[in-house]
Amino acid sequence: MVSEVTKGGKDYVGYDYKTIVADSDKTSMFLDTYESFGWAPDDKTPPRQFGGTVSLNLVRDRKILNKAELTRLQQHFEACMDEIITLEYSKTKKAGAVSIAAGILGTAFLAGSVFAVTNEPPMILLCVLLGIPGIAGWALPYRLFKALAKRRAGEIAPLIEQKYDEIHQICESGNALVH
Repeated sequence: MVSEVTKGGKDYVGYDYKTIVADSDKTSMFLDTYESFGWAPDDKTPPRQFGGTVSLNLVRDRKILNKAELTRLQQHFEACMDEIITLEYSKTKKAGAVSIAAGILGTAFLAGSVFAVTNEPPMILLCVLLGIPGIAGWALPYRLFKALAKRRAGEIAPLIEQKYDEIHQICESGNALVH
């Protein structure tokens, strides 16, 4: 157990350490939010970036008051952020699956069209009948993806906003305990 010790006129403070990994676009929000729970960036170890994520090192006084309540609020915040990330991922999950399925179906029609034309004797009418939906199956996925993703984004936007409001309430509670 680390405690405060006066040595040479300076007080020793023991720290808790935490490393979090966040998307680059959410780094500022994580830093601001964790401050509400008594955490501060560790000046001795700078953030490290890996592709689209950033690893942040934080420190907090081990003797902070209301540590148990701050930890509970922090866990609630982390659960809310996990829900937001899951909701944001769901914007494109179904749209991607449907678009890929449409592309594969288009490819199957085009393959059938090629087999029809290379048959002996060539079946030109069947080639055309299979080629039209095949080309549509290749042209459609991008527009389909955009439309489905936009519709899903509209559906979940209020849910995400609700989670951000909940996070702000959690941070207000934590900030009141820290200060």
